[in-house]
Amino acid sequence: MQKKIPQRQCMGCRERKPKREMIRVVRCTDGEVRLDFGGKLNGRGAYVCPDGECLKKALRSKALDRSLEVTIPEEVIARLQKEMEGANG
Repeated sequence: MQKKIPQRQCMGCRERKPKREMIRVVRCTDGEVRLDFGGKLNGRGAYVCPDGECLKKALRSKALDRSLEVTIPEEVIARLQKEMEGANG
């Protein structure tokens, strides 16, 4: 029997994809928002495709803010975009 692959929905494009292919954005227990490439940080998480466009869509629609139940500060958004660019390149 084949093992079930966990699926998560991208907050940008709204497509369901395997969890391992996604990048987790986490509001940690201390309230800080950061990227979780390993998927192991404690806190509330939301998933985004490893694509800058998906991140832009998620930020424009405030989907990440709603999912993480926090308003994401501008400096954190800039850091997330920079880290995602670094992850792709």
